[in-house]
Amino acid sequence: MTEDTVYRKIGAMNESSPRTETADPGDPFDPAWMNDPYPVYARLRESNPVRRSPLGFWVFTRHADCLSILRDRTVSSDTRNRDVPRSTMDEGLGEFIPFIFRDPPDHTRLRGLVQKAFTPRVIQGLRPRIEQICAELLDAALRRREVDLVADYAYPLPVQVITEILGVPTEDRTQFSKWSDALAHGLDPEFLLSPEAVAQRTAGLLSFVQYFADLISHRRSHPGDDLISGLIQAEEHGEVLTHTELISTCLLLLVAGHETTVSLISGGALTLMSHPDQLARFRDDPEVTASGIEEMLRFVSPVQLTTRIATRTMRFGELVVEEGDDCMLLIGSANRDPDVFTAPDTFDVGRADNPHLGFGLGIHHCLGAPLAKLEASIALSALVRRARRWERTTHQLAYKDNIALRGLASLPVNLTPA
Repeated sequence: MTEDTVYRKIGAMNESSPRTETADPGDPFDPAWMNDPYPVYARLRESNPVRRSPLGFWVFTRHADCLSILRDRTVSSDTRNRDVPRSTMDEGLGEFIPFIFRDPPDHTRLRGLVQKAFTPRVIQGLRPRIEQICAELLDAALRRREVDLVADYAYPLPVQVITEILGVPTEDRTQFSKWSDALAHGLDPEFLLSPEAVAQRTAGLLSFVQYFADLISHRRSHPGDDLISGLIQAEEHGEVLTHTELISTCLLLLVAGHETTVSLISGGALTLMSHPDQLARFRDDPEVTASGIEEMLRFVSPVQLTTRIATRTMRFGELVVEEGDDCMLLIGSANRDPDVFTAPDTFDVGRADNPHLGFGLGIHHCLGAPLAKLEASIALSALVRRARRWERTTHQLAYKDNIALRGLASLPVNLTPA
């Protein structure tokens, strides 16, 4: 299969045609490709590391190029700089696009205000509660033995944590799952979304907007010890978040804040199961807990890609990226680049030199990264300590059909208590 075919296949995601049952490893609709895109990335890095797809967007596969673009403050994250606006904007919902899709000075102001209520001290203060939730979930899982590590452990932990942080009432949390799935899929680049996915995202966005609008209004008159109340009170140089900005920030923290963590925990668990020697080291040597989580971020890469928009002409060798062009950065590929990582396809929880791009870089580095790392560290450390044996009960892995945020749909296992 040629690289042209790969890029056409990636671009084909913009069409509404049904999926085909093929074994083509370059087809992102094919479960085989979804389960393991890394051989495709390796071929692209070797033969066409920078290439313009037939749909017009540029694809970057090497760590050096992705790093350069992420560091370049003249490159835009603002979807309004694209020639064709997002469809949600066309429907009057563009004002609710989170600040990660904005540039300075808007991004700087909004992130600064949000950070006031999302400090490292606050995150570390969550450790006892995260440990308690993990213990309760593992108690139930070990009693049952036959569990789905996604549905029964990796998913409920970060969802419960972020909804408690935000101050979402317990009785409202169950309805978030469907809305969140639609929005998470909608985080894929606009030019890769089918009309159906755009419609589902819009419906989910509308539901969330109405819900958080009501909750924020209630918190204004009845403040509590929660993040929404903190965001309402956050102030920087006399500025506060507007009502619309509050809603979009809640959307970002809820959806992006838990989706990547679910994939990190479940993908990390699968990777540990697949590498018994590394599982034993992760379990027995607390000195590699932090480096092990960083290695999972590199090896699993829950965020597979991100996009930027050129605001000036840029050159990559003989190739010219013009102002207004979309740039797709394949983070999953960059994290396996042999020019940067020794033995990139080897999983090593003690890896010391690990400049992965799992949480982005620069001004758009993930605000929730410390929370995600803390949750994954506690969840996986508890799991390896309390479960003496893990056995997958199926050889068929199911991945969600998201492209930007890659993660397991389920992970059925049999757990034996330690």
